[in-house]
Amino acid sequence: MSQNGSQKNDPKRQTILEHTRNIGIAAHIDAGKTTTTERILFYTGVVHRMGEVHDGTAVTDWMEQERERGITITSAAISCHWTTQHGLFKQIQHRVNIIDTPGHVDFTAEVERSLRVLDGTIAVFCAVAGVQPQSETVWRQMNKYRVPRVAFVNKMDRVGANFFAVIDDIRSKLGSNAHALFLNIGSEDQFRGLIDLVRMRAYVYDESDSCGMRFDDVDIPGEYADAAKKYREALVEALVDFDEVLAAKYIEGEEIREDELRTAIRGATIALKFVGVIPGSAFKNKGVQMVVDAIVDYLPSPIDLPSVSAFDDDGKGVELEVSDHEKLAMLAFKIMYDPYVGKLVFCRIYAGKLEKGNSVYNPRTGKMERISRLVIMKADAREEIEMAYSGDICAIVGVKNVVTGDTLCDRSRPIRLEPPTFPEPVIHMSIEPNSKADQEKLSLALQRLAEEDPTFRITSDPDTQQTLIAGMGELHLEIIRDRLFREFKVDAAAGKPCIAYRETVTQKAEGEGKFIRQSGGRGQYGHAVITVEPGEKGSGVTVVSEIVGGVIPKEYIKPVEDGIREGAQGGTVAGYPVVDFTARIVDGSFHEVDSSELAFKMAGIFGFKEAMRKAAPILLEPIMQVEVITPEEYQGDIMGDLSRRRGQIQSMGEKHGQYEIRSFVPLDSMFGYATDVRSLSKGRASYSMEPSHFEQVPAAILAKITESNSKRISRS
Repeated sequence: MSQNGSQKNDPKRQTILEHTRNIGIAAHIDAGKTTTTERILFYTGVVHRMGEVHDGTAVTDWMEQERERGITITSAAISCHWTTQHGLFKQIQHRVNIIDTPGHVDFTAEVERSLRVLDGTIAVFCAVAGVQPQSETVWRQMNKYRVPRVAFVNKMDRVGANFFAVIDDIRSKLGSNAHALFLNIGSEDQFRGLIDLVRMRAYVYDESDSCGMRFDDVDIPGEYADAAKKYREALVEALVDFDEVLAAKYIEGEEIREDELRTAIRGATIALKFVGVIPGSAFKNKGVQMVVDAIVDYLPSPIDLPSVSAFDDDGKGVELEVSDHEKLAMLAFKIMYDPYVGKLVFCRIYAGKLEKGNSVYNPRTGKMERISRLVIMKADAREEIEMAYSGDICAIVGVKNVVTGDTLCDRSRPIRLEPPTFPEPVIHMSIEPNSKADQEKLSLALQRLAEEDPTFRITSDPDTQQTLIAGMGELHLEIIRDRLFREFKVDAAAGKPCIAYRETVTQKAEGEGKFIRQSGGRGQYGHAVITVEPGEKGSGVTVVSEIVGGVIPKEYIKPVEDGIREGAQGGTVAGYPVVDFTARIVDGSFHEVDSSELAFKMAGIFGFKEAMRKAAPILLEPIMQVEVITPEEYQGDIMGDLSRRRGQIQSMGEKHGQYEIRSFVPLDSMFGYATDVRSLSKGRASYSMEPSHFEQVPAAILAKITESNSKRISRS
């Protein structure tokens, strides 16, 4: 591996590819991601004092809004170095690039784009709550991008902490081959150390050292000897199917060496066949060093993963070799505006190297962009560099027309890397400046915020001429408003949040669109016959041309398709976007002189609208998966309240002395729920929710929505 890897490295780079790790910290909100990141930065020497989320002093929570609320809103990138004392890479310094991601569902786009460019992840779980709804979401995102992971069961010092219950949760709810790499010595207020099942040694922390820097490497305490032997045996059995050396020794009953077991764990982890689990308490400074050792030992370097796939201009697949000597290829995965340097574009370099002052090619725009400055980000601080290499995550300054998901590459090899995908917004509200002087400032500010955040959208209501902003939830839009005021000095008034409904069709129907205008001289003629039919859930909009024999010339097919897509922006039920349907262009006609692209686009719009009206259209509303954790005495009140909100209870069970209620509830019923659930439980219950799916709106609710829209239009 090292010989092959050395051929990929530029002699000038400080840390070779084999010793580079790009990892993320991801989990449900309040599982302890940021605290874990802070401890990693302390133990690796990046910071000399541990920051705390609750004090607003965490390095990676640098936004004012993050420090005030004690949550992560934007993913922060930071680099550190670590040398392991044991393991496959002992005494070799590794560079670890870390991205701390948000846990709140409203900011799931930050997790999505981070996982797209990362090579490995630490999935953090609460030792009391186990697998929570957002844990499942980020796990699905990791599966989507095939990201190897190690699990860290945090908060082992909390009352009710149960390490093995969390492992069972990971297996049952996430379907993973999860096994302990360490055992906990004690739990709750007696949690004092870990047992390494690979080395078969124990680490007992010195309680007089509040920083967790000192621990004794000792023999496994007698009362844990049998458990350690049992779980090491289970660990080996979980790995024999993925490692021939291990399997042969296991069958023969031979002793398995430490390095052989580590190699098997590393191989199975990178192949997504195994998840190692480590207990600890980031807040109490126990177990974090073992997590960093696991990052180095078990998570992949850029060259350990399969070759990167890209596409050329013809859509043909191209395999990229991760090497400094290849032609440049990098993905812009995040955009941020810095008050001092302007537009910062975060990039992951997959092949080649990038030098300050170079120009790169953007295949989307067909233009060259010059890199005036090159920086490594350390949360909100910047370190200027002259050169970045393959495998690096860096930020570039000076580019203008670059958006999230763009590929930047060498002009001689124009390719496109697969961009991250983002969910559609589920909530919107109107926003207006409080004075005419703020109008231009508001437009500029919203444009910048939309460029930074792919799940934040700006539209204009054609009926009221109001500016509408859309996002992933109430908190998302609240943060946007706060940033408008603080960062851009725009004072704006916002309307009440509204639901981003969708429309779809339930049966097949045909519509005919004609656009004929004659007013002397050359006229306009466009004619298209269109059928619409229901598509699969989540399929979006599919347009297919079935024109044969040239009844519509080829140059007019695209305008008809554009017309259908434009028509789908506002359906016939209540004017909301239409989704999950297939439209087919089946017939039409043209005029030798009068036909034009505009005429056929209008024919596409008219034909689609007519077909949709005949296709039994329905209105869809977003349904949220809601999980409430409550003491038993409030269980009945909370279930009754969820039912009044049109909720469907999916499951209910006891978990560590609390009751867990899972349900599907329409988003329309969830406004203000945070206050209501606190009132019902005297502040003792907590809840989380995330988008699940869309369902048909009941007739009574539809009537109210239609009436509300009519009043709004009449007022305008």
